[in-house]
Amino acid sequence: MKIEFLETHLEELYTDGKAKNKKHRFQPQVVKKYIKKIDILRAVNKIEDLFVMHSLNYEVLTNTEGRQSIRVDGQYRIEFYTKEEGEEPNTIIICSIADLSNHYK
Repeated sequence: MKIEFLETHLEELYTDGKAKNKKHRFQPQVVKKYIKKIDILRAVNKIEDLFVMHSLNYEVLTNTEGRQSIRVDGQYRIEFYTKEEGEEPNTIIICSIADLSNHYK
């Protein structure tokens, strides 16, 4: 799949291993896992391939206009949506890396 990033800092995390803006900095082990998960998204042929990878905890998010997510680790998830240019979705748009520790409070 083709990967696009909605925000500059998300692309910087993937390409450079850190974001220029200090507001979007993460621990090195989180960034490593983030890069690995983006590589997995890039490697899949279709979204259904994510279902069988249980460690990703793939889910369609409710109340988020078609966003989906996979887990980076127990604390963070990558939120994304797919863009369809034919019958199959072939582009994944990375929207955010969300901190789940604040989400469930």
